[in-house]
Amino acid sequence: MSGTGSVTGAAGRAGNSDALENLARVGLIAYGVVHLLIAWLSLQLAWGGGGQSADQSGALATLAESPVGKPLLWVLAIGLVALALWQAAEVFRWRSGWSASGDQRKKALGRSGKAVAKAVVYLVLAVTAFRAATGGGQSSSGQQQQTAAGVFGWPAGRWLVGLAGLVVVGVGIYHVVKGVTKKFLEQVDLSSAPQSARRTVTRLGQVGYPAKGVALGVVGVLFVWAAVTFDPAKASGLDGAMRTILDAPFGRVLLTLVALGIAAFGAFCFVRARYPERT
Repeated sequence: MSGTGSVTGAAGRAGNSDALENLARVGLIAYGVVHLLIAWLSLQLAWGGGGQSADQSGALATLAESPVGKPLLWVLAIGLVALALWQAAEVFRWRSGWSASGDQRKKALGRSGKAVAKAVVYLVLAVTAFRAATGGGQSSSGQQQQTAAGVFGWPAGRWLVGLAGLVVVGVGIYHVVKGVTKKFLEQVDLSSAPQSARRTVTRLGQVGYPAKGVALGVVGVLFVWAAVTFDPAKASGLDGAMRTILDAPFGRVLLTLVALGIAAFGAFCFVRARYPERT
């Protein structure tokens, strides 16, 4: 028990350390940069100038092609790893509430689950950044198609792909709700910010979270459709979702709006780095 307590305490101290917090801020800025690049690639796709895939891999590949791209990718990757560690420390910070009862236990489990999910996302993105920095990797859409094809070969694999799609749809809906209800404001501490900054932050979140939620929702629907049709090629990730939006009626306008919303989400990440949540 004392060993577990010491580990929990160490994790909590690590999560609260200035060094890790500053690195996590770099990670948040990196996360924002990735979303701004995805927005730019999506706008290019909408208006006929698309080259790279409109997803995380395409965004990082675009960054790698710039004169300072490779060193910057290493910085972003390290920051994203720190961001993942920061979220992992959050799990240990809320661990004491797992054995509580009522709302306290529900809150602790919910926050821990979200922290684990975010840590995984940041780690995957960090690996993608490392690969882009070293000249390797492939588009995330291609990776997801290969993964879906492999899972289809498992017992009940088709159902697992469909379930994964439904989970992603749920995450997309959560982002939309988070934006509409302004729950995202819990992630920033604006007590020292001027009133004009508070209004700007609120607008960025109101636009950014629903836009990202729509994109994620389309990704999830594509996974579900891949499971229904037993065709892993349809599980085409974020780039496929953007192209699906483009193919819809008024697709160019819709994709432009989603791209601008994703850019707003990227800007909100910068705000999170400037005004981090105080817990």
